[in-house]
Order: sequence, then C-alpha cells, then structure tokens
Amino acid sequence: MAFTPLMQDLLAALRCLPGVGPKSSQRMAFHLLERNREGAQRIITTLSAALERIGLCSRCRMFTETELCTICGDSRRDVGVVCVVETPADVVAIEESGVYRGRYFVLMGRLSPLDGIGPEQLGVPVLESQMADGVTREIILATSATVEGEATSGYLASLAHGHRVRATRIAHGVPMGGELEYVDAGTLSHAITARTPMLAD
Repeated sequence: MAFTPLMQDLLAALRCLPGVGPKSSQRMAFHLLERNREGAQRIITTLSAALERIGLCSRCRMFTETELCTICGDSRRDVGVVCVVETPADVVAIEESGVYRGRYFVLMGRLSPLDGIGPEQLGVPVLESQMADGVTREIILATSATVEGEATSGYLASLAHGHRVRATRIAHGVPMGGELEYVDAGTLSHAITARTPMLAD
C-alpha cells in the first residue's frame, strides 16, 4: 500500500529507534494516530524539552540537565576511581548492581577508525586530563568484549600507564549460574585465561 508523504515521513522517523523495523513503525504510528493522540502529543512535548535541556556532564559525559550529573555531584563517591563505559546504559547497569561507589566516564561509543570514530569523538582528551589531575588513581575499563571494545580498553590502558594511573579491566567469563556446556568457546577461553586465585583455607 502506498502511504501519503507525511505518513511515510512518520514511519521513517519511527524507524530511527533501535529494533524498530517497517512493521513495528507502522504498528506504532497506527496506534498513536488511531487510539492515543494525547500520548503522541506528550511524546512530542517531552522529547522536545529533553532535546533542549538534556546535555552531557562536563566531567563524565553522562546525560544531565545540569553542569554535573548527580553521580559526579555526590561527595560520597570515591573521586580517585573512574569506571570507563561505552554508553549511559552501562552506567545504569553498574549502578543497579550496587557494588560500585566511584565515578564514571562515558565514551558514547568505542574506537572504530573505519567509521571515523577516534579518541576525540570519545572525549578521550577530557578523560586524559582527569588522569593527569593527581587525584585519579585507578581507571576501571568496562568496555565491551568486542574487538573494538578490547582495542579501546587497550588504548586507554596505555594512556593511563603514561600518567602512572592504575588501569584494570572488568572480568568477562562464565555467568553466575551458568553451566559450562552451554557457554560459547570464546567466553570460556576468556574465563580460563583471566582466571583468579581462590582464597586458601
């Protein structure tokens, strides 16, 4: 079926969301236009306000409406430890674990020269200035276990070494409750290579 130009624009706009294909965008558009125009208006108003008022924290690059995000503005946080992640969603995941009390630095991606994503695009100069501030003593590299993620963590580790800042990498391996027979070879290989000693009795 041929949609009107405006409907085609709406469907294309909805497809910019992750995981939304032609059928999903059509279902969303029809629902908003047919049954929930009030909800659609609320989305427009809220999204417009968010685009205007939400920016990046000047210290960690997390989303915030103020110069510093709530985490960077929390005096109870350990300012000497910085966990480097790829996305704001990673910050949320770590925060939900409740085990980390340091600060963060959000790269908003990972090194990918073929896509034109280098250190500048990831805010690395800002992170490096923090490494040189005399306060940061450790960076925890929590990038993904992809080729690009590993390359990014390796690059940042070398920068940290140059500033005499300790660089650690989060462990990757067998998940809690996981059975070895169902774990893929790459994950199992990493788990064995990065094994840690057990405490003696």
